[in-house]
Amino acid sequence: MVPKGARPKTPRGSRRRLALRLLAAGLGVAAGMGTVNLLWPEADRAAKPEDIPTAKALAEVPSQAITVLLIGSDGDRPGTVRNDAAPLGQANSDALLLVRVNPQGPVQVLTLPIETAVQLPGDQKPVALGSLYRRGGPALVAGAVAALVGLPQGQPQRYLVLPRGALRTLVDDLGRVEIAPDRTMNYTDKAQKLTIKLDGGLQWLGGQQLEQLLRFRDEERGEEGRRERQQLAVESLLKQMGHPQQLQQLPNLINKLQNQVDTNLSQGEVLSLLAAALQQSEPVRFRSLPLKPPVKPGDSLRQLAPEARDQPWPN
Repeated sequence: MVPKGARPKTPRGSRRRLALRLLAAGLGVAAGMGTVNLLWPEADRAAKPEDIPTAKALAEVPSQAITVLLIGSDGDRPGTVRNDAAPLGQANSDALLLVRVNPQGPVQVLTLPIETAVQLPGDQKPVALGSLYRRGGPALVAGAVAALVGLPQGQPQRYLVLPRGALRTLVDDLGRVEIAPDRTMNYTDKAQKLTIKLDGGLQWLGGQQLEQLLRFRDEERGEEGRRERQQLAVESLLKQMGHPQQLQQLPNLINKLQNQVDTNLSQGEVLSLLAAALQQSEPVRFRSLPLKPPVKPGDSLRQLAPEARDQPWPN
């Protein structure tokens, strides 16, 4: 990494290795449907809705841990040419989560700060990790994440881009989610046509309200506060999905969402991962990719902390 605004001094060989690393990881996510399919039961065998009394009956679980890159897009639907934020432009990733679903252990989520500084081959200056989605889609994001975190070759095996419209559909079709916002939130932005009005404390939120919760950014806690609310949302969504009355409708809901998201997961694979996640007795384990403090107040980019290269999935 180099300081913001400085010219990179990475040796040519190192840049070439990084480029190959990004390319290999990106291609693995974009087209790696062959070997990973061996990890799932034959033909994605999933139960019919009427035969799903428990998460275990939802589908057969994968034979080993699967890592999925979850990209929260500020666009309203897949392939949109503009975001729904300000300033207007191409869709960005405003949330990045690396999710590891292990049939033998708890779900682990590594939150990837979108303000992480990334030096791409050929660029003179580092850019924000959150800006890569609009430049190269899921493949570029996956390659950068694999290089940053030090993932084994071939990971992440899958990706899922969740636009805001799909998030609203997911929550509304689940019949709202129970969640406790950490504070009262009032915010209006005419440029984005965005109004946020939420009370603090335990309550039930619909899709539009949960979107407001995730979009809220206060001056004091900034992106760190948003990351904490992302974790609350993940926990609440999984809890709601695990209710018996919700389990039966998950196959139909996943089918409905298939055209509202961008992913290389099949419907059967999604149900398999949910079956593995929802039957775990241990809570989801969250951690965030550690960053150094900003060099100057208000800096938009932050460098990785030395411990960022530690094992991404500690036991």
